[in-house]
Amino acid sequence: MQQLISDRLKLDSKNVGSVLRLLNEGATIPFIARYRKEATGSLDEVAIEKIANEQQKLNDIEKRKQTIFERLKELNIGDKDLINKIKFCYNTTELEDLYLPYKPKRTTKASKAKALGLEPLAKVIMAQKNNNIDGEAQRYATNNLSKADALQGGRDIIAEWISESSIARNQLRKVYKQTALLTAKVVKKKEGEATKYKDYFNFAEQIKRIPSHRYLAISRAEREGLLRVKVEIDNDDALKILNKIFLKSWGNAAEQIKLAIADSLKRLLAPSLEGELRANVKEKADNEAIEIFAKNLSQLLLAPPLGGKAVLAIDPGFRTGCKVACLNTQTNLVEHTTIFPHAPQNKTVIAEQTILKLADKHKINAIAIGNGTAGRETQQFVKKIIPPEMGIEIYLISESGASIYSASAVGREEFPDLDLTVRGAISIGRRLVDPLAELVKIEPKNIGVGQYQHDVDQGKLKSSLDNTVSFSVNKVGVNLNTASMHLMQFVAGVGPKLAQNIVDYRKQNGVFKSRSELKKVKGLGAKAFEQSAGFLRIKNGKNPLDKSAVHPESYGVVTTMAKRLNCKVEDLLNDGNLLKQLDLKNFVTPTIGLPTLNDIVAELNKPGLDPRGEAKAVKFNDAIREITDLKVNMTLTGKVTNLTKFGAFVDIGIKENGLLHISQITDRFIKDPSEVLSLDEEVRVKIVSVDLERKRIQLSRKF
Repeated sequence: MQQLISDRLKLDSKNVGSVLRLLNEGATIPFIARYRKEATGSLDEVAIEKIANEQQKLNDIEKRKQTIFERLKELNIGDKDLINKIKFCYNTTELEDLYLPYKPKRTTKASKAKALGLEPLAKVIMAQKNNNIDGEAQRYATNNLSKADALQGGRDIIAEWISESSIARNQLRKVYKQTALLTAKVVKKKEGEATKYKDYFNFAEQIKRIPSHRYLAISRAEREGLLRVKVEIDNDDALKILNKIFLKSWGNAAEQIKLAIADSLKRLLAPSLEGELRANVKEKADNEAIEIFAKNLSQLLLAPPLGGKAVLAIDPGFRTGCKVACLNTQTNLVEHTTIFPHAPQNKTVIAEQTILKLADKHKINAIAIGNGTAGRETQQFVKKIIPPEMGIEIYLISESGASIYSASAVGREEFPDLDLTVRGAISIGRRLVDPLAELVKIEPKNIGVGQYQHDVDQGKLKSSLDNTVSFSVNKVGVNLNTASMHLMQFVAGVGPKLAQNIVDYRKQNGVFKSRSELKKVKGLGAKAFEQSAGFLRIKNGKNPLDKSAVHPESYGVVTTMAKRLNCKVEDLLNDGNLLKQLDLKNFVTPTIGLPTLNDIVAELNKPGLDPRGEAKAVKFNDAIREITDLKVNMTLTGKVTNLTKFGAFVDIGIKENGLLHISQITDRFIKDPSEVLSLDEEVRVKIVSVDLERKRIQLSRKF
């Protein structure tokens, strides 16, 4: 397995073996990536996750083999050549081809023909040595079975044999893979309903050239009954290939086989291989979409936090008003109310007085406004009433998933006595203060930074996004004495149950004074401590290293460093010049090498530093309020809100996001927008076109 994974992923076999050993010993991916670099050759989380996924695939194949072997045993099939082929097969498609002739089937034309005793006739025809096929068939024309019926039954059996031939399937697979054409046509009666799929109303493209996002869109429209989709190949070419494989003569037998080949292609092979091809294309599209989603999610989770500042948060609305929540520097709710600055109430003056009064009363440092319904209008209203001298920054915050949090068990648990919309306002404010701590409360796929998340394999999506959340949480680290159970459960080695036990221990015993105190938490054993301790931080603890990412297992080497320099450990954390005096080669041990020592020194230089930076508000053009205000060639400041394979969506200060197509991002060729752009990045863009009917805006960075 080790070598197979190494070959598939093009990674060093020794490093792959170390990762597999650590994973099988119960180590987590974040722990391996951060604290076992010597063993893995410094592989990152992405590479280690791929190794784990490949191991799971191979384990699944082994399980499938056992099922197949049990079936063969039931059938008393002991063909050593077949068994060896299965034993050493590590490709799912090849494995299923080997098993296909023995796989339990529903009643088929071939099985009915076999039940009538026509298999010997099929064998005679297939041998192509007897040209008196009519005479052979006549021998089976008994019991209300005509000669024509017998020949048809023989052909049905042969057609099934052809469809089960691994040689035939593999040759036709190549044809499908290289030449298959995907066509789509709109269902006439649903043309009006299918407007958003207009680009695919009369569509044809080689399936190997169709981008993943396009295939997922077509598949969705097909499921919704709006498009009719087909996969087509050159039928004559396929027949030539099959004839070459199965025809060994030019007699009457060959004529029967030709008929069986045509039937097998149309009725059995084409539907099977078409389904297989579409499943493979779908899997590839899923994997690509999930990869993009995970990358976007990671960037969103690692967005710069505002930090411990007082925030006034607004969940905007027209008819029902704007819910306002004031949060103190610890993000605790201190006051909430509702204002009605918009139509139909238009209580603008009262709303203005309320905002200014709350801002002054609670010493507000920033205002967070949800970007949903009435978001832009509320932002404009607030900008007008907040004087510059107050020094209050105004941020427009994504509401994706906020309503789900508001109605969730987590939301009810945190604020059982508050209305859903007030919970939503609190969540918007907390997203500004610490995006990671707030967004972990929401199912990742509901955060809204991907495309087609409801169309892809939900199991794969959940696994990938859960890993992404875990990687992000562990990259930042968690304050052991302030983190919620919802955040702490994503720390390596912890999980929901231990996270709750840690919070319960904290409530009963007060704040943790050292990382070693974690060992007193119920259920937190040696393995969990090993995996989690480095990611859990304690400010102002007994040991100054507890606030850093230095793992307790490496405290000894830091102490040795301090002794070598004749100073205290605290001095190493406060004086970078001391660390420059160290020759790290002198501290290498059998378990701690230069990669870990370099990480330790980097951490000692900036202990507990948040890698996310600081939040920054984007300054939109206040004169642009809706899509009708846009003009071609106008240049605007925007913020990247989503990245896909075909481009980036950019918030330019109005309700509709603009599309920055991949061809308009830069003058040089790029395969992926993420090579140049990142989520939440501020960009300068030019308006290329505006489609008012479909509310589509095309942008460019080429000026």
